[in-house]
Formats: sequence, C-alpha cells, structure tokens
Amino acid sequence: MQVIIIEDEKPSARRLQRMLNNLDITAEVMLHSVEESIDWFQNNAHPDLIFLDIQLSDGLSFEIFEKIDIQSAVIFTTAYDEYALQAFKLNSIDYLLKPIDDDDLTKSVSKFKERLPKQQAVTLDFNDIKNLLVNPIERDYKKRFSVKVGQHLKLINVDDIECVYSENKGTYVFTSEGRNYLLDTTLEQLENELEPHTFFRINRKFFVNINAIKDMVSYTNSRLQIKLNNYNEQDVIVARERVKDFKEWLE
Repeated sequence: MQVIIIEDEKPSARRLQRMLNNLDITAEVMLHSVEESIDWFQNNAHPDLIFLDIQLSDGLSFEIFEKIDIQSAVIFTTAYDEYALQAFKLNSIDYLLKPIDDDDLTKSVSKFKERLPKQQAVTLDFNDIKNLLVNPIERDYKKRFSVKVGQHLKLINVDDIECVYSENKGTYVFTSEGRNYLLDTTLEQLENELEPHTFFRINRKFFVNINAIKDMVSYTNSRLQIKLNNYNEQDVIVARERVKDFKEWLE
C-alpha cells in the first residue's frame, strides 16, 4: 500500500509519519505545498492513500483537485473544522483534527482498509475465459439521481441529463428542461457510475450525454467545441488529449 503525506509543517509531517509506522504503514513521500504536490502528481503514479493537510503554505489543498484528477483515497488533516463539508466531497475517507490522536488515526486507517476490494482467488478454465470475452459481465450504472430542492427531494433520470459539470468545487447536472441541480458527489466518483456508451468525459470539468449533442465544431488548438440541445451557459470544449478517444466513442 503506497501512502503519502502532504503537510506544510515538517514537524507535524514527521510526527504523522512515526504514528503511521506504529501501524505498520510506511509513508515514504512527504510533500509540503500545493505547487510541489501538483508537480509530484503530474509525474508519479497516484498512491492508494493521501494524508492531506487543508491549509498549506501556498494555499488550500483543494486547489490540487482543481488541477489534478486525484485517483487516491484521502484522509484530511487540519486544525480547523470549517472545511469539513468541502473535504467530504473529494474522495474523503475521514477528517482528522489536529493534534491527531492515535485512536482516531487507527480508526481512519481501518475505515480506509474496509473500503479496499477483497481479493479472492478465482480459477477459470479456458471456456470460462472465452465466455467472459464473448459475454462480458454487465454492470449496473446510475439510472437516476436524487437531488435536494428546498425541503424536497427530486428524482432525475439520467436520460434527462444533457451534461454533468463541476463549478466552484460543486458538481451539477443540467437537464433537458434547462435546469441545473447540485449533486452530492464528484466527477471522479461518477467515472464508474455513468454508462460509458452514453456519457463521455470531454475534459476535466465536463461529462456530455451523446443524445444531447446538437453540433460539433472545430476549435482552436486541435480541440472540438460541442453544442448541446439546451445547455449554453459556457463553452463545452473537448480537451485536445481527449479528441481522439471522443471521436472513437462517437462511433
């Protein structure tokens, strides 16, 4: 299990490292700023777990998520509790207040381990493998979302969603009725929940529904601009590195 610590106060980082060693967990990498962390994630495989201080020397650690699609589980560490709601929207396992207590740390690590997939030994013969290739296992994808509207809960069918996007650290759906609704999830979590033949992540901030695409236009820097049936609040652009996959997805 690969674990890293992002903490601007080096004594606190070393203390947490020692506490993890007592739990037989080695955190070899320690980062100390937003800028250093972004650079590290751009050049390294994402770890299994991050212990992440919220207030770093050059800004809030939430800024890392704006630049990098973090694939790791996160346990936030902070001396303040004002960011708790925001933290839990970002792959968060737990939220530890400093000074970190041994028992609280143990519980957080246990909570993370409980979420790890259970490894099971499976023996397949040739016919089993052949059947899996010919008839892949069908997954259940999201069919609807429940959103809060005032004091009420509203159900939204995924077929009625034109796009899903992130804005100001929130995740929203835009429906064919021309309405926006805030979701209690992140785009990263939706990667495995939206049906991939219907929804495609065109850039860091947008999923689009293939049935809502009205037009596609060449855009600067070898990108594509997508015109949706009703959504026109901001430009919907296919990132240059995603154009090839997007064109294959359309087929």
